[in-house]
Order: sequence, then structure tokens, then C-alpha cells
Amino acid sequence: MGIISRVVSGKRAYSLEDFDRSMFFRSRGHTLSGVSVTEESAMRFITVFSCIRVLAEGVGALPLHVYRRRAGGKGKDRAEDHPTFALLHDAPNNEMTSQAWRESQVGQLASSGNCYSVISLNRRGQVAEIYPVAWYNCRPVRNLQTNLLEYELNDRGKIEKLPAERILHIPGFGFDGIVGYSPIRMAAEAVGLGMAASEFTSRFYGQGMNIGSAIEFPNAMSPEAYERLRAWINETGPGLANSWKPIILEDGGKFSRFPLTFVDAQFIETRKMNRDEICGLFRVPPHMIANLERSTNNNIEHQSIEFVMHTLMPYLTRIEQACNLKLFTPEERAQGYYVKFNVSGLLRGDYKSRQEGLNIQRQNGIINADEWREMEEMNPIEDGSGEAYLVNGNMIPIEDADSLNDPAGEGGENTDVTSSNQRGNRRQ
Repeated sequence: MGIISRVVSGKRAYSLEDFDRSMFFRSRGHTLSGVSVTEESAMRFITVFSCIRVLAEGVGALPLHVYRRRAGGKGKDRAEDHPTFALLHDAPNNEMTSQAWRESQVGQLASSGNCYSVISLNRRGQVAEIYPVAWYNCRPVRNLQTNLLEYELNDRGKIEKLPAERILHIPGFGFDGIVGYSPIRMAAEAVGLGMAASEFTSRFYGQGMNIGSAIEFPNAMSPEAYERLRAWINETGPGLANSWKPIILEDGGKFSRFPLTFVDAQFIETRKMNRDEICGLFRVPPHMIANLERSTNNNIEHQSIEFVMHTLMPYLTRIEQACNLKLFTPEERAQGYYVKFNVSGLLRGDYKSRQEGLNIQRQNGIINADEWREMEEMNPIEDGSGEAYLVNGNMIPIEDADSLNDPAGEGGENTDVTSSNQRGNRRQ
């Protein structure tokens, strides 16, 4: 019995060893650079791997909770008693944590444009487990008889079909809204150029004719002198320990160095440009993959915030909406259950700016002292005084402004500004 059969049947006796490398489709992406670019081969290119790792770990590290809206739509509460809460927050199955599952899903989504998970239900019809399936072993198909979407899964060569509600499918950008495009294949030429340049560099040092110097003789050397020189070079010439040792030449020999540099061929600049192109493909700021050429202490914080807003947010909303659609019944959605990532920790900024922002909220009665302390990982005030909401005393409701400006009635003269302010303070 394969992995899909075990998940569908509700049996828990499966492991990662059940996955094989069989797939529906994995074409060889040949490029003009002569390098075959696929989702798997591109991951061996450090720039691609670094970008996808930043995306996967960024989403995996965020808190993910299930909430329920309060009656009337004002406010929400964590629905820790809902069975989906533990699956998304702690462990979606008995073999991986929530972070590991999300990293796996986002890694596949960022590289192939799609990620899939099989939803296992208990006898009451509730979600019991969520288990990832490799993107190349799953694909959506349209049932021509019912016109409904189904999913075909390749389980060790055996094709099994599941209804759409049993597959948690998160597609990336795509024209049909069902299957996402693979960023690796859409930008295969740029990725292939970077892979080819990396391979060329490795082969240059490993197999190329990397001759650093030469010894010239005006006349032919005698066999004895040649063998003596060759033996000396092989024994004591190469190696870091022998660097800068003088060499003894005879028969008028002359030693010359060959300076070889890639800069003359603009090779390094080509690699830098390619690195920036791939960062643009995944919308990852270069400083997050250790490229600090254009980053300073003044702008790196804003770049990090932009990374959350413009790079991570599309992934987060895709995951949230897919989970809301597939992990809750229509009745639960009507009751106000939904999934939400908490990104406030990534958008806080530096300590001073964060405290100034919280202080503004505190002074305007938006948060109390205990809520402020909770954001800073501090316990509430024990005597309960931290639950009070405070506002500035010089702020009054707008409907009371006319009466304070004209306390004597229409046409009256307000001469006691102090008493008016005091009355406004008492109203708070």
C-alpha cells in the first residue's frame, strides 16, 4: 500500500520513505547556455537555493493561528479548541512540525509554482491530518462528465483520483487560476546562465589549464637537468606550505608568472548581474542572501519591511485563503472561523520606533498596559491595573465640542476656558 492509499484509508502507518521519484511530468529544460534547468537541478545553484530558502523559512517561522470572529464582527478570539488549530500551529501530522510542513510547501510553491497536501478526515468528517505530496506526483484534472475539478496522484505508478476538497492545493501565479507557473521554467534562460557560469568556474579550477607560471630556457635542457627540475617541482613546488619559496634555476632558466583574471572578460560582473536577476525573479532583497553591496544601515530595515509586504504577503494570503477554503466546512466559515498569520513581529522595526508607536496607541486608548507588555513578551501586571485603558485628558467627543465652546447657550460667550477643559477631562 502506497502513501496515498494509506492517507485516504485513514491509516497512520506511513513515512517519508513511501515517496518515490516517480512523477507525471518532468521535462528536461534545455537552455541556450547548454545547461538543463529543472526545479531539482536549479536548487543546486546557490542563488536559487538561497532565495527559496529565505522564502520557505520566512513563512515557516511566522505564527499561524485559527481565529473565530466575535458576534457582530467586532473582534476575534483564538479558536484553540478547533481541531485545525493544533494541525496548523503545532503538527499537521505525526511526522513533521508545522514549520517543517510550511517550509516544504513554500519551497515547492516558490520553485514549481504549486504545492499539494492530502487532507485526511476522521469519522466525524473533520480534518485529522495534512500530509504533503510532491508537486510532480500530483496534478488537477477536469472531470468531463461532472465538470468538477479532481486531482490525480501518482502513488508508485498507480494513479488515484481524489475530489478537490481532499487536496490542499496552493497555486502560484498562473493565467487559469488553477495551476501556477513554475518560476524556474519561466526564467530558465536566466537560471541556466547562472548555472553555466558557476559550472565554468568550477571546471576552470578543477579541469582547466590553470597555469600560473612558466620557466623558459634559451636552449634545450639535458635529460638529467629536466628530470631533476621536474622532480623538485612535484615534490616541493605545489601547496600552500611551499608558497613564496625561491626556485633554483640552471642553464639560463627564466621564471615568469601568468596573471589570469576573470575581471578582464567581465566575468564577475556577469555573475553579479545574474545574481540580481534571480533575486528579482523571487523578489528577494539581495541583502537577504548576503549581497550587501547596495545595503546600508539606513535602508536595510526598510528593505526588510518591504520584503514582508511585497514578497512574503502574497505567499501568506495564498496559504490563508486555501486553508480557509479547504480546512473549514461552509458552516464553520459562516460561524467566523478563519486562518491568519501574525506578521506584526516582522513589521515592528527598531526598538525605539516600536516603543514610540506603542506609546501612541497607549495614549489614545487603543491598547492597555497588559497588551503592551504582552507584545514585549512580559507578564501582565499582577494587581490588574494594567487592564485599564487611558486617553489624554484634553481630548473630548466631537459631539460635546459645541457645548464646551458655547456653555451659556446659543450666542453665549465662553469666557472660562479652564473650566471647559476641566469638564472635558471629567468626561474621560
